[in-house]
Amino acid sequence: MTDNENPIALREWAVAVRALEQGRQAVVLRKGGIAEETREFRLESPRFYLFPSYEHQKPHLIKPEAARDLEAVRQEAESLPGRVRITCFAEAAEDIEITDAETLRRLNDLHIWTEDYAEERLKWKKTKPLHVLVLRVYRLAEPAEVPLREAYAGCKSWLRVEEGLPPPLPVPVLDDRRFAELTDAVFRAVRGSPAD
Repeated sequence: MTDNENPIALREWAVAVRALEQGRQAVVLRKGGIAEETREFRLESPRFYLFPSYEHQKPHLIKPEAARDLEAVRQEAESLPGRVRITCFAEAAEDIEITDAETLRRLNDLHIWTEDYAEERLKWKKTKPLHVLVLRVYRLAEPAEVPLREAYAGCKSWLRVEEGLPPPLPVPVLDDRRFAELTDAVFRAVRGSPAD
Protein backbone atom coordinates (compact mmCIF):
# COMPACT_ATOMS: atom_id res chain seq x y z
CA MET A 1 0.00 0.00 0.00
CA THR A 2 2.84 2.43 0.76
CA ASP A 3 6.44 3.14 -0.13
CA ASN A 4 7.87 3.39 3.38
CA GLU A 5 11.44 4.06 2.21
CA ASN A 6 10.70 7.22 0.22
CA PRO A 7 7.09 8.06 1.06
CA ILE A 8 5.21 10.79 -0.78
CA ALA A 9 3.06 13.19 1.22
CA LEU A 10 0.50 15.86 0.42
CA ARG A 11 0.95 19.08 2.41
CA GLU A 12 -2.38 20.28 3.78
CA TRP A 13 -3.42 22.66 6.54
CA ALA A 14 -3.08 20.89 9.87
CA VAL A 15 -6.65 21.87 10.79
CA ALA A 16 -7.92 20.18 7.60
CA VAL A 17 -5.80 17.08 8.27
CA ARG A 18 -7.44 16.88 11.70
CA ALA A 19 -10.93 17.13 10.14
CA LEU A 20 -10.03 14.37 7.66
CA GLU A 21 -8.56 12.15 10.38
CA GLN A 22 -11.66 12.59 12.53
CA GLY A 23 -14.00 11.82 9.62
CA ARG A 24 -15.61 15.27 9.61
CA GLN A 25 -14.76 15.76 5.95
CA ALA A 26 -13.52 13.62 3.08
CA VAL A 27 -12.44 16.30 0.59
CA VAL A 28 -9.60 18.72 0.06
CA LEU A 29 -9.57 21.60 -2.41
CA ARG A 30 -6.32 21.96 -4.35
CA LYS A 31 -5.05 24.51 -6.85
CA GLY A 32 -1.31 24.05 -6.41
CA GLY A 33 1.23 26.06 -4.48
CA ILE A 34 3.35 28.96 -5.67
CA ALA A 35 6.40 26.70 -5.74
CA GLU A 36 4.79 23.95 -7.86
CA GLU A 37 7.17 22.78 -10.59
CA THR A 38 4.28 22.34 -13.03
CA ARG A 39 2.62 25.66 -12.07
CA GLU A 40 -0.58 23.75 -11.36
CA PHE A 41 -1.83 20.97 -9.14
CA ARG A 42 -1.70 17.39 -10.32
CA LEU A 43 -2.26 14.16 -8.47
CA GLU A 44 1.31 12.86 -8.12
CA SER A 45 0.20 9.58 -6.53
CA PRO A 46 -3.18 8.00 -5.75
CA ARG A 47 -1.86 7.07 -2.26
CA PHE A 48 0.01 9.35 0.08
CA TYR A 49 0.62 10.48 3.64
CA LEU A 50 -0.95 13.71 4.86
CA PHE A 51 1.71 16.19 5.97
CA PRO A 52 0.23 18.86 8.26
CA SER A 53 1.18 22.43 7.40
CA TYR A 54 0.80 25.32 9.80
CA GLU A 55 1.42 28.15 7.32
CA HIS A 56 -1.47 30.34 6.16
CA GLN A 57 -4.03 28.92 8.61
CA LYS A 58 -6.15 31.80 9.92
CA PRO A 59 -9.36 31.73 11.98
CA HIS A 60 -11.27 33.88 9.47
CA LEU A 61 -10.56 31.36 6.68
CA ILE A 62 -12.27 28.43 8.38
CA LYS A 63 -15.82 27.93 9.58
CA PRO A 64 -16.55 28.62 13.26
CA GLU A 65 -17.16 24.93 14.04
CA ALA A 66 -13.54 24.17 12.99
CA ALA A 67 -12.01 27.12 14.87
CA ARG A 68 -11.50 25.13 18.09
CA ASP A 69 -9.33 22.68 16.15
CA LEU A 70 -7.16 25.53 14.91
CA GLU A 71 -6.07 26.32 18.46
CA ALA A 72 -5.46 22.62 19.17
CA VAL A 73 -3.19 22.18 16.13
CA ARG A 74 -1.32 25.39 17.01
CA GLN A 75 -0.64 24.04 20.50
CA GLU A 76 0.53 20.75 19.02
CA ALA A 77 2.95 22.60 16.71
CA GLU A 78 4.32 24.60 19.64
CA SER A 79 4.84 21.39 21.62
CA LEU A 80 6.97 19.95 18.77
CA PRO A 81 9.48 22.69 17.90
CA GLY A 82 11.38 21.77 14.75
CA ARG A 83 9.28 18.64 14.21
CA VAL A 84 5.96 17.67 12.67
CA ARG A 85 3.64 14.80 13.61
CA ILE A 86 2.24 12.72 10.74
CA THR A 87 -0.83 10.74 11.78
CA CYS A 88 -2.63 9.61 8.64
CA PHE A 89 -2.54 8.29 5.12
CA ALA A 90 -4.99 8.81 2.26
CA GLU A 91 -6.12 7.25 -0.98
CA ALA A 92 -7.60 9.57 -3.60
CA ALA A 93 -10.90 7.96 -4.56
CA GLU A 94 -11.79 10.83 -6.93
CA ASP A 95 -10.07 13.84 -8.48
CA ILE A 96 -12.81 16.16 -9.73
CA GLU A 97 -11.96 19.39 -11.52
CA ILE A 98 -14.29 22.35 -11.11
CA THR A 99 -14.11 25.80 -12.66
CA ASP A 100 -17.15 27.73 -11.44
CA ALA A 101 -18.16 29.39 -8.19
CA GLU A 102 -21.70 27.97 -8.17
CA THR A 103 -20.44 24.36 -8.11
CA LEU A 104 -17.99 25.31 -5.38
CA ARG A 105 -20.83 26.86 -3.31
CA ARG A 106 -22.78 23.61 -3.53
CA LEU A 107 -19.78 21.84 -1.95
CA ASN A 108 -19.75 24.28 0.99
CA ASP A 109 -21.24 21.87 3.56
CA LEU A 110 -18.57 19.25 2.82
CA HIS A 111 -15.45 21.08 4.07
CA ILE A 112 -14.17 23.37 6.83
CA TRP A 113 -13.15 26.41 4.75
CA THR A 114 -15.28 29.54 4.56
CA GLU A 115 -17.12 30.19 1.32
CA ASP A 116 -15.01 33.30 0.70
CA TYR A 117 -11.75 31.41 1.11
CA ALA A 118 -12.89 28.53 -1.10
CA GLU A 119 -13.79 31.04 -3.83
CA GLU A 120 -10.41 32.71 -3.39
CA ARG A 121 -8.77 29.34 -4.09
CA LEU A 122 -10.94 28.91 -7.18
CA LYS A 123 -10.06 32.37 -8.55
CA TRP A 124 -6.32 32.01 -8.01
CA LYS A 125 -4.65 30.95 -11.30
CA LYS A 126 -7.97 31.54 -13.09
CA THR A 127 -7.16 29.41 -16.11
CA LYS A 128 -6.53 26.31 -13.98
CA PRO A 129 -9.31 24.17 -12.47
CA LEU A 130 -9.75 23.65 -8.74
CA HIS A 131 -9.24 19.99 -7.85
CA VAL A 132 -11.68 18.45 -5.39
CA LEU A 133 -9.97 15.34 -4.06
CA VAL A 134 -12.25 12.83 -2.36
CA LEU A 135 -10.02 11.03 0.13
CA ARG A 136 -10.30 7.69 1.90
CA VAL A 137 -8.30 8.35 5.05
CA TYR A 138 -6.53 5.87 7.33
CA ARG A 139 -4.83 6.55 10.65
CA LEU A 140 -1.26 5.33 10.97
CA ALA A 141 -0.44 2.35 13.14
CA GLU A 142 1.43 4.91 15.26
CA PRO A 143 2.01 8.65 14.74
CA ALA A 144 5.40 9.58 13.31
CA GLU A 145 7.36 12.64 14.38
CA VAL A 146 9.79 13.82 11.71
CA PRO A 147 12.22 16.75 11.63
CA LEU A 148 10.78 19.82 9.92
CA ARG A 149 13.42 19.99 7.19
CA GLU A 150 13.90 22.98 4.92
CA ALA A 151 12.89 20.73 2.00
CA TYR A 152 9.43 20.36 3.58
CA ALA A 153 8.78 24.12 3.75
CA GLY A 154 7.31 26.41 1.13
CA CYS A 155 4.15 26.60 -0.94
CA LYS A 156 4.15 23.24 -2.66
CA SER A 157 1.70 20.38 -2.58
CA TRP A 158 3.91 17.29 -2.68
CA LEU A 159 6.87 16.21 -0.57
CA ARG A 160 9.14 13.20 -0.51
CA VAL A 161 9.56 12.47 3.19
CA GLU A 162 13.15 11.50 3.91
CA GLU A 163 12.24 9.47 6.99
CA GLY A 164 10.52 6.11 6.86
CA LEU A 165 6.89 6.27 8.01
CA PRO A 166 4.73 3.61 9.67
CA PRO A 167 2.07 1.88 7.60
CA PRO A 168 -1.60 2.85 7.85
CA LEU A 169 -4.06 0.79 9.81
CA PRO A 170 -6.16 -1.50 7.57
CA VAL A 171 -9.47 0.08 8.62
CA PRO A 172 -10.35 3.50 7.18
CA VAL A 173 -11.55 6.39 9.36
CA LEU A 174 -14.99 6.31 7.71
CA ASP A 175 -16.83 3.04 7.22
CA ASP A 176 -17.95 2.06 3.71
CA ARG A 177 -21.52 3.35 4.16
CA ARG A 178 -20.51 6.79 5.46
CA PHE A 179 -17.76 7.18 2.86
CA ALA A 180 -20.22 6.28 0.08
CA GLU A 181 -22.68 8.87 1.45
CA LEU A 182 -20.04 11.60 1.41
CA THR A 183 -18.80 10.64 -2.05
CA ASP A 184 -22.38 10.69 -3.32
CA ALA A 185 -22.90 14.13 -1.74
CA VAL A 186 -19.84 15.43 -3.60
CA PHE A 187 -21.11 14.10 -6.94
CA ARG A 188 -24.60 15.51 -6.32
CA ALA A 189 -23.08 18.90 -5.54
CA VAL A 190 -20.91 18.82 -8.65
CA ARG A 191 -23.86 17.82 -10.86
CA GLY A 192 -26.20 20.27 -9.18
CA SER A 193 -28.56 17.47 -8.15
CA PRO A 194 -30.79 18.08 -5.11
CA ALA A 195 -29.92 16.28 -1.88
CA ASP A 196 -32.09 13.25 -1.03
